[in-house]
Amino acid sequence: MDILKKGSQGETVKELQRLLKAKGFIVVVDGDFGNETLRAVKAFQSQNLDKHGRSLVVDGKVGEITWWSLKNTEPIVVRPVIDYSKMPDAAFMGSDVGRKALQYAIDEMKNEAREIGGDNSGEFVAKYLQPAGLVPPKSWCASFVSWCFLQAVEGVKADMPYNYSVGARNIRGQFRNKGWAFKIGDGSGKLPEPGDIVVWYRFEITDWQGHIGLVHHCFDGFLYTIEGNKSSKVEGFDYKIIDMEKLLGFGRAN
Repeated sequence: MDILKKGSQGETVKELQRLLKAKGFIVVVDGDFGNETLRAVKAFQSQNLDKHGRSLVVDGKVGEITWWSLKNTEPIVVRPVIDYSKMPDAAFMGSDVGRKALQYAIDEMKNEAREIGGDNSGEFVAKYLQPAGLVPPKSWCASFVSWCFLQAVEGVKADMPYNYSVGARNIRGQFRNKGWAFKIGDGSGKLPEPGDIVVWYRFEITDWQGHIGLVHHCFDGFLYTIEGNKSSKVEGFDYKIIDMEKLLGFGRAN
């Protein structure tokens, strides 16, 4: 489902306005997401929870999480327990090479891959950097993802879906050039699937620095990933999709 925000129009906006009106907010059901609807959405978000009992983000945008809260009177206060050590069910889909890369990421996590002896250092970091001809200490989020894809094609660089890279934004650029890059809410209807890459910018959207991870799965308005170099080890993380700061997008290798 695409995210509704100020400026959106159509029948889905009317549905939103009807729900807000039924909950006592003053809006006109005209299908135009203007200032009045924006104020009502923000007021609703400030007073309500998501299905896991966490406060909604008050940003005036209506994605899957806010939709759930609008349509349900009481949240189910249950935080899902995600077992990152297991491959997601086939129903979550994902490309063959992406799922193979994800399996290697899971194996590295279970193998307690981490920095040793200092920031961006150690035998695991060296292993991820080696195919690029580099040595520690260096940031290793992108080299970790590249190493997983290299293992997925049995160590043959020429068979990788993209050129081995230690740059998060370079990998995203390669995916964009191949037509494999997407943005959540871009109108394509696509959401991240197991083994997809997900890329953030670090400081400014226009600079060269970024961060990258592999998607474990996406469900119920949340994204679950396995990443290296966000902390000092390979581990799993979860995000509210509508609240992902500095997100550039995701990509699916074929």
